[in-house]
Amino acid sequence: MQQLDSARRHALIRLLDRLIDQEAARVLVPPYQPEPGFWFGGGNLVQDEQGVIWLCGRYRNYGDSRTGLVAGTRGLEVAVFRSDDRGASFHKAQSWAKSDLASPHGKIVSYEGTALHRSADGGWELFISSEKERAYPPPLEEFQKPGTGVWSIDVLAGPSPDAIAGPDLTPVLINEDQPGYLHVKDPVVFDWSDGASALIFCSHPFSWSSSNSGLAARGPGETGYTVRAWELVNRGPAWDVAATRITARLPIPPIGLFQDQPPAAVYFYDGAECLRPHEESAAAVRRPRGYSCEEIGGAFYGLDGAFPALQRLSDLRPLFVSPWGTGCSRYVDVLQTEEGWLATWQQGQADGSQPLVGHFLERAEIECILHGD
Repeated sequence: MQQLDSARRHALIRLLDRLIDQEAARVLVPPYQPEPGFWFGGGNLVQDEQGVIWLCGRYRNYGDSRTGLVAGTRGLEVAVFRSDDRGASFHKAQSWAKSDLASPHGKIVSYEGTALHRSADGGWELFISSEKERAYPPPLEEFQKPGTGVWSIDVLAGPSPDAIAGPDLTPVLINEDQPGYLHVKDPVVFDWSDGASALIFCSHPFSWSSSNSGLAARGPGETGYTVRAWELVNRGPAWDVAATRITARLPIPPIGLFQDQPPAAVYFYDGAECLRPHEESAAAVRRPRGYSCEEIGGAFYGLDGAFPALQRLSDLRPLFVSPWGTGCSRYVDVLQTEEGWLATWQQGQADGSQPLVGHFLERAEIECILHGD
């Protein structure tokens, strides 16, 4: 694919640095306790015709996915919030505990990423990833830890985000044939100009030794998603060699340096150098590594016409690292409005918790950066 020239690459990285401003961000949704293991995030933002901003995500309480529920409750609750003041404040509209939803594939053990999506018929969909009580396929049973299950993606639907109905989940993506990508979760849903919908998802193997991003698609008029690629992108060579999880797509406005370019987008992703904490040498540079459930952030760039061909903007170093706690900065999403862009992400704090934080960048500054000024 066509490579970014230095001017456009510099402008994009500068824009993302201003947008995901770690120190200027404010807490939008706090976790239930200001302690390690308590989070809120893993969702996206959508604005309706009346200007209401809707936000979804999941509450997570303390727990350890490597040992199952015996170490804590983990993914606790999926929630939808609304803002009637352009994102200044958010109020819970509805939520679902693990016991509130039913799946034909087993009892829900934990929640992870979610995604709100406006469907072509005007209705709303809420995609939910959850871990369910389900056995590993043979001959891999010995790899399954007590109290754990298998991750898959389901959907709820309704006429509006605050009227999405349960309790029965409709399965969207469940993997029964590819143990190298056994666990599928963390949906990212967006539409193409031809009416098709794309669903980017994160996968983990049965061994939980890595993670990557895959792609499923739903054609115009179709009801189900079909996997197009189990590996949409390659894992990186350095800081993101163990994990590359795409969390959002951000279309680039055709202005300034990008005025004469074909339609293109930035894809945010979470990365990790390892899935376990590493001991660092006192004689070498210290660096944020990321590890299981503590990812840090990067980004891709790609032309829509060449998708899924993407190029990294974060080759050797992450772009987004919290200055506090573990450095965790993940699940970035961006809402484009007339006034500017509202970015949200799950950010590590000094107390060990990870609230959903947000930062707004005004349109005038966005345009200035994209003009190369």
